[in-house]
Amino acid sequence: MEIDKIKESIKKAAQDLFRKYGYHKTSVNEIAKKAKIAKATIYKYFESKELVLHAILMDYLKVSITDLVHQNNKTINKEEHLTLLILRVSKLSYTICNEFIGWDFIRESANAQEFLKNLSDELERLLYTEFLQIEELASDETYPERLRFLIKSSKSIIFSFAFTSVSDADVRKNFISFQKEILPYLVKAAL
Repeated sequence: MEIDKIKESIKKAAQDLFRKYGYHKTSVNEIAKKAKIAKATIYKYFESKELVLHAILMDYLKVSITDLVHQNNKTINKEEHLTLLILRVSKLSYTICNEFIGWDFIRESANAQEFLKNLSDELERLLYTEFLQIEELASDETYPERLRFLIKSSKSIIFSFAFTSVSDADVRKNFISFQKEILPYLVKAAL
């Protein structure tokens, strides 16, 4: 197998297992078994299980964000457009936490919290770069700073749900509250 195929095999096996059992409950041995390689081979390409997760999530985010930001929306209004984009990104963040990492692990592990902080910073950079490519929005020279405010604020609020919610139902309730009670004010402040 060539290097790229081996890495993809590892990521695919890990992604399937993370989605099925959660990050915390999946061992490197299980990933190796599913990928049909030796455990040492995983460590040859990824220093840790966390770096495997990181690679999976970055692939997922890059594709998802590009799709989200560049979807052709019928919305003309800047406010509606930004609101819709932030909501889609919020749902993407929820999917990452829910399907790949697991809420219990996020709340209970200092490593998961640091991992999410770093992931959240990378998500912010990806979003900022993609949003700046939207011509209708980027025509205003003050847009980059307002955009940075909107992304940072939304991102901080969204990822805080993972650390403050007691149950999955609380997380969903917080997302609904964010959508209805907080996001409209953030978007108005950014415009």
